[in-house]
Amino acid sequence: MNGFLPITKEEMTELGWDRPDFVYVSGDAYVDHPSFGAAIITRVLTSQGFKICVLAQPEWNSTRDFMRFGRPKYGFLLSSGNIDSMVAHYTVAKKPRSKDAYSPGGIMGKRPDRAVTVYCKKIRETYNDIPVIIGGLEASLRRFAHYDYWDNKIHPSILFDSGADLLIYGMGENQTIEVANRLKNGEDIHLMHDIKGTCYAVPVFETPLYGKECPSYENVMKSKKEYAVSVRIEQDEQDHIRGKLLKQRHGDMMLVQNPPMPPLTRDELDFVYSLPYTRDYHPVYKKFGGVPGLDEVKFSITHNRGCFGACNFCSLAFHQGRFVTSRSKKSILAEAEKLKQLPDFKGYIHDVGGPTANFRYPSCEKQLKSGLCKGKKCLAPSPCPALKADETEYLDVLRELRKLPGIKKVFIRSGIRYDFMLKDKNDDFFKELVKYHISGQLKVAPEHCSAAVLDKMGKPHIDAYIEFSKKYFDYTKHIGKEQYLVPYLMSSHPGATLKDAVKLAEFIKKEHLHPEQVQDYYPTPGTISTAMFYTELDPYTLEPVYVAKNPHDKAMQRALMQYFNPKNYDLVEEALKRSGRQDLIGFGSNCLIKPRPGTKQTNAKQSHGKKGNNRYGKKKKKQ
Repeated sequence: MNGFLPITKEEMTELGWDRPDFVYVSGDAYVDHPSFGAAIITRVLTSQGFKICVLAQPEWNSTRDFMRFGRPKYGFLLSSGNIDSMVAHYTVAKKPRSKDAYSPGGIMGKRPDRAVTVYCKKIRETYNDIPVIIGGLEASLRRFAHYDYWDNKIHPSILFDSGADLLIYGMGENQTIEVANRLKNGEDIHLMHDIKGTCYAVPVFETPLYGKECPSYENVMKSKKEYAVSVRIEQDEQDHIRGKLLKQRHGDMMLVQNPPMPPLTRDELDFVYSLPYTRDYHPVYKKFGGVPGLDEVKFSITHNRGCFGACNFCSLAFHQGRFVTSRSKKSILAEAEKLKQLPDFKGYIHDVGGPTANFRYPSCEKQLKSGLCKGKKCLAPSPCPALKADETEYLDVLRELRKLPGIKKVFIRSGIRYDFMLKDKNDDFFKELVKYHISGQLKVAPEHCSAAVLDKMGKPHIDAYIEFSKKYFDYTKHIGKEQYLVPYLMSSHPGATLKDAVKLAEFIKKEHLHPEQVQDYYPTPGTISTAMFYTELDPYTLEPVYVAKNPHDKAMQRALMQYFNPKNYDLVEEALKRSGRQDLIGFGSNCLIKPRPGTKQTNAKQSHGKKGNNRYGKKKKKQ
């Protein structure tokens, strides 16, 4: 065998198995690297003594692939892959993508739309009553009735759409182990109603009497206000310490979400990352040139989980949670030693990060007993007074990695919360980040400059970015390097009006930014921002929110972020006129575009600026 788990019946037979305990079905190609959820879950189960076969990107138009290993002893586990299958397939403009980073050779068409549901139904067609457990990002973020951007309507919980028996949400190691062991012990999966971090369905008359009920599927379909209320409840209870059991009626059935599973402890995280991953794609993909999604992460180390930043447009708070946990220095250094043994390792660790690179601990002491504050953010609109900003341990880890023989450079490419850095009274991490851990440019995410828009995003106000950028360039100058700051910016987020977009364009010009790529807001499942996009209400205040939904309006906002591109001239001109900002059309230093040829402004400029004319338009005398 080649160190991977079996992907064919022949490989399974070589191990002396007559059948697997579980078949893990994935919408991604099989990559045995801890940045891929399928690799983690299959390795964790294998470490517990279970026989696991991997069915990666099965052909879904027949049952043949699903019969490859025979009927598994305990059931099927399945996921769409590392990202939602619809996001993998379509751009924000709902146009098909040209490349799938998680398929061999980047080939499109290796997984179906709504992969979780399609795979489940095919398994049911093949084996009828066999236990089917769904998990991963697609299942996790669609566990309640949810707005689907691609259909532009409310979908029921994916548990009902797919017909699965159990849904594991969040980071699923401990849930999966418990489900597997209980199936092994002969327990009926339909009676597993007490496992944290899972969702199940029961007839309404069997609904638990405790917990909190969200507006029903029928109600959220009829009322956008009810949908906004439901989303707030769902988000507020995603806390493993104070989170309540949640219920949502779908016709005569009730979706029940148990409270979240506690995040893995440091020892548990260390164990997960110590497992014998090959850290490569399966050899069967070599003829296609490999799997592109591995390239960015192959020589990267994940040191933490969870993110108390909890931006409204990000799904992390709803999936991983806001409670931050991290691995030990010993575990991280051990992984670095494993990287050094890889034949194609050149001495460069590409990242030591996670959801947010510079988080190692929960944001304050209070949440250890009481959980994270409901309806509040640790960093936005300004840092909480209770915030504990200390990057000492992270810096210590980075210093030790830099000392290892054979390590030439340690980069940080995961997102960094610069507002958190500014609250750290010790600037050592900031200085060493600039000196040692970037390759010419640092990417950060202010996203916008308008306070009103940033409040809807759940981001800090732009003053924090301006303060950070000043210190960044001061430190860069001090060490004698030429390095840049690349800000991620977003157009058309809920709350962003055309006037806000103009303000952003002015900011881009003032700060001498030249974004080559711009991001239009993408309403992915399970976020607060997506709820705002659909309902045009803020779930936390129920106040109206402006949303640019018309493609032309969105195009104008996007064009303003690249006002300097001649291709965008018409859209920028229209946007400035619509927003009453014709003052930005001209020749002044603050102007975004010049007037069109033939206009009064242009003619006046030309008459004053012709060669041989002085400021009064008269020809100069020859000297």
